[in-house]
Amino acid sequence: MVDLCLGPLLRYTDSSCATVWVETSRPCVAQVRCSNGAGGSAPTFQVAGHHYALVTVTGLRPGTAPSYEVFLDGTPVWPLPDSRFPASVIRVRAPGDDVRVTFGSCRWAAPPADGKDPVGADALDSLAERLSADPDAERPDVLLLLGDQVYADETSEATRSWLAGRRDLQTPPGSQVADYEEYCRLYHESWLDPEVRWLLSTVPSFMIFDDHDIVDDWNTSAAWLADMRATDWWQKRLLSGLMSYWVHQHLGNLSPAELAEDPTWAAVRATRDGTDAVRSLAEKADADPASVRFSYRRDVGRVRVAMVDSRAARVLKEDGRAMLDPGTADWLREQVLDDVGSYDHLLIGTSLPWLLPHLVHDAEAWDAALCAGERGQRWARWGERLRRAADLEHWAAFPRSFADLADLIAEVGSRPGAPATVCVLSGDVHHGYLAQASWRSGGPALPVVQLTCSPVHNSVPLSMRFGFRFGWSAPARLLGRVLARHGRCARPPVRWRKKGGPWFGNQLMTLTLRGRSARLRLERTGADSSLHTVDARSLT
Repeated sequence: MVDLCLGPLLRYTDSSCATVWVETSRPCVAQVRCSNGAGGSAPTFQVAGHHYALVTVTGLRPGTAPSYEVFLDGTPVWPLPDSRFPASVIRVRAPGDDVRVTFGSCRWAAPPADGKDPVGADALDSLAERLSADPDAERPDVLLLLGDQVYADETSEATRSWLAGRRDLQTPPGSQVADYEEYCRLYHESWLDPEVRWLLSTVPSFMIFDDHDIVDDWNTSAAWLADMRATDWWQKRLLSGLMSYWVHQHLGNLSPAELAEDPTWAAVRATRDGTDAVRSLAEKADADPASVRFSYRRDVGRVRVAMVDSRAARVLKEDGRAMLDPGTADWLREQVLDDVGSYDHLLIGTSLPWLLPHLVHDAEAWDAALCAGERGQRWARWGERLRRAADLEHWAAFPRSFADLADLIAEVGSRPGAPATVCVLSGDVHHGYLAQASWRSGGPALPVVQLTCSPVHNSVPLSMRFGFRFGWSAPARLLGRVLARHGRCARPPVRWRKKGGPWFGNQLMTLTLRGRSARLRLERTGADSSLHTVDARSLT
């Protein structure tokens, strides 16, 4: 008998088809059967001894929400026997329906010990409980997970115990994960959470990685990368992380048409064991980040989502530092400017915030100038140490890329048929806030906002809470200007003001997009583990 090891995950959806991802215990044919006759099947593929299937479901119709079952070699495996959750459905939007986008990042998936969760209730668990209690309740059309879906460098007590049964934890990387099998353990720990498993089976999801999916501060600088490459464990860790990301997260981001044109997907399906093909992709991404693109675009109704890889696509040489390599930057420009007027709202997903508290922004720009040699080599060496110690590696630490994104947003906002809003969606910094941008000259008239939502399930020290609050204050702005002058930093092309937050705690944001109007709601888990609205406002 074949067992369902992980999933199902409902991933890509459009007006007529969807993809459903599963992991199975051995090779088989996976089949999805919907209550209205839609369905599909696919043979499993193998990577590193694990068996997966990505089933394309066809025959769906707009305005319907059929329930579905999963079969492996003809045996039903989903829904689970005696499940307390409602049937999983594939909801297909009707033309003109509102688009609801729920997003967040940073989900440490360690199970609570003795029923006590040290970082509070998981916001995804709370969302699942609400939706399962009332299947007719308002639900997201898509769930955007903006990074740190797994924590390769901060493992749970249960995972550390499991790792200790495989190898000596006194040898680097110690209690962090080391290979593909250990990454699979993290995905099982995260996605077998009963509430999250059901939620991901019935709400379509798009994902992108951030640093903890590989290691804290991944690709901070060229010097950082050189130090990591000098270790005897980094190469296996990086390749395993990229391979597991491609299998577990990236495949489901792609449409069936994109999958049909993907050479790695074709190579994996053409062989009994696709391990070498996926490893080859990871090796290419490591050797030349520009050769592999993890960024992607999705249009949901009249909402355009451009999800940007702001980790693996970096250019790290000090004389050409950029958040996005030239190919990815060109790709983003093409996606944003393609058929302007065909969409009403532009969402740019990037795991790292574009607009930060003012002091943090100025500190990162100042440090980037020091590291580039603006004040000499002694300051440059000190700046590199500070960059790593203080995690100064957001968009502000790549000033040219910061300005390029501002220019791109200004261009799309100034064209005929410009969208009603541009929202930059981010996480990473373990708190939430809303900031609105304005241009010093020639900027667009539409609302341009930074929406930062993090964590879904994690915590932040009190000292950092104070720092983030202080970073928005008037004294902090004065201090930031002093740093910027010392670093001879160019003035950024935009100004921005905090309009909401900072909000701390486990949280999710939801955008409801109706025609050319946009409404934001931030919800945070409470002592009763349910989600409570903290802030709700119109953005238009």
